Amino acid sequence: MISDTITAISTAVGEAGIAVIRVSGPDSITEVEKIFKSKKPLHLVDSHTVHYGHIIEPDSKEHIEEVLVTVMRAPRSFTTEDVVEISSHGGVISVKRIMDLLLQMNIRVAEPGEFTKRAFLNGRIDLSQAEGVMDLIRSKSDRAFSVALKQVEGSLSSKIKALRHTLVETLAHIEVNIDYPEHDVESLTSEFIKEKSSFVMNEIAKLLKTAEQGKILREGITTAIVGRPNVGKSSLLNTLAQDNRAIVTDIPGTTRDVIEEFVTINNIPLKLLDTAGIRETMDIVEKIGVERSRTAFSEADLILMVVNASEPIHDDEIELLEQIKGRQAIIVMNKIDLPAQANREILERYVDPELIVPMSVKAEEGIDALEAAISQLFFSGSLESADLTYVSNVRHISLLKKANQSLRDAYDAAEQYIPIDMIQIDVRMAWEHLGEIVGDTAHDALIDQIFSQFCLGK
Repeated sequence: MISDTITAISTAVGEAGIAVIRVSGPDSITEVEKIFKSKKPLHLVDSHTVHYGHIIEPDSKEHIEEVLVTVMRAPRSFTTEDVVEISSHGGVISVKRIMDLLLQMNIRVAEPGEFTKRAFLNGRIDLSQAEGVMDLIRSKSDRAFSVALKQVEGSLSSKIKALRHTLVETLAHIEVNIDYPEHDVESLTSEFIKEKSSFVMNEIAKLLKTAEQGKILREGITTAIVGRPNVGKSSLLNTLAQDNRAIVTDIPGTTRDVIEEFVTINNIPLKLLDTAGIRETMDIVEKIGVERSRTAFSEADLILMVVNASEPIHDDEIELLEQIKGRQAIIVMNKIDLPAQANREILERYVDPELIVPMSVKAEEGIDALEAAISQLFFSGSLESADLTYVSNVRHISLLKKANQSLRDAYDAAEQYIPIDMIQIDVRMAWEHLGEIVGDTAHDALIDQIFSQFCLGK
């Protein structure tokens, strides 16, 4: 049982209109009451009510801050504990003074993600829903937000729990057959195992079908913008980001390092990497930038190779084209507003013609075509139905694959009429793998590691 009371700042630190400090635990109401002066003591107020008053220094009774205090009594709160939220004026000094007073009480600073962890440990949410909370905060597009929200609401949890229930029925059937073999026929048990295994494997396959899209929505597509110097790479980044993020000049070699920017295209989050122009150079700083560009190029999910349509294809570009063979790549033929000299047929030897996009970044011409090409490359032109339950978490995907393999082993063993006590091991392993997704069979170290990734006030 959790016996201590914790606090943390739940809003971003800095200048703002308002700041919220959250306190959760058995002593939250009585402890905050010691530093809060209002018309009515907090221990007498109703749950889910907001009260105006002042934070005071307990000894001197000096007014520290003018605040609104919200009281949420257990179990009707996020953590299922008594929760108090103090809304003060935003600002570093204001928040610091309140926090200093709270920490003089019987209250400690919360660990990263500890509020959500308490919600999990107290049974309000399961582990997949808790991870959905963090995905919700980190969402970079409307669709990613919707996917995370469905996970928080339990769409994935309910499916996983239903599959685990099916496996529990299967395990119970096997147990009966092992304990009372005279009441069953082994061939019937094998058929039963095959039937249930097939059903669960089919349901897992449906979930894994969404995994590629879900992972992209959650993490974004790491996109390297590459090409020779001065072909318009930084201009393309600025256009897509709708901001002058990168310096643009007519001088080759202006970009010396990899510049990162997140953008959303057709609800697809892209992590854009504007790289230094790849060429041979004697400049030491530029040389380091080129090496970093090559690293970004090799690790990217998507390559946007920019070429100058008004110049012949250069030998350096042929070298790059050789390297993008077999990769997810789109060629941007920039500067189509100038007389054409680039040979498109050369480019078509390396990528599909539909993935060659004529553009004039300067005139912002061809942006829609580029967005369509990216959408076509990763989502065949459109996302799956919004009604689908997306699997976006790498941990979940891995566990689903492990569960699927265990069930495949169980199915194959049942076909060969291997003793059912051996098959039972595989079915139980599948049940445990699925249990790790929702946290029922997850070990403490894994739980601690997951919540350590959360922000402090969540």
